[in-house]
Amino acid sequence: MYREAKYLYVKLSYVYILHCSDNSYYTGVTSNLDKRILEHQTGKHVDSYTHKRLPVKLVYYAEFSNILLAIQSEKQIKKWSRLKKEALINGEFEKLPNLARKKFN
Repeated sequence: MYREAKYLYVKLSYVYILHCSDNSYYTGVTSNLDKRILEHQTGKHVDSYTHKRLPVKLVYYAEFSNILLAIQSEKQIKKWSRLKKEALINGEFEKLPNLARKKFN
């Protein structure tokens, strides 16, 4: 008996971090990383955070097969301290738990 193979197409999503010319970081999410980075680098969206902070450089990205998880990760990273983002960028994953943002009253 012959069975036709069925393939499930999974669309990837990406969370990315850009290093901006003012030394700040921008975190975003997209389903087309190359296109979105080019849009940032060319200043396509004049109202965007990065438009007045050119040039920008891609310093980190992660792939997700579920867009909802990508969005959740983006929101989480945006809340992180600069040191924690830099640990992620540098692949120093063991430092991440100890770099949680502390709240003081």
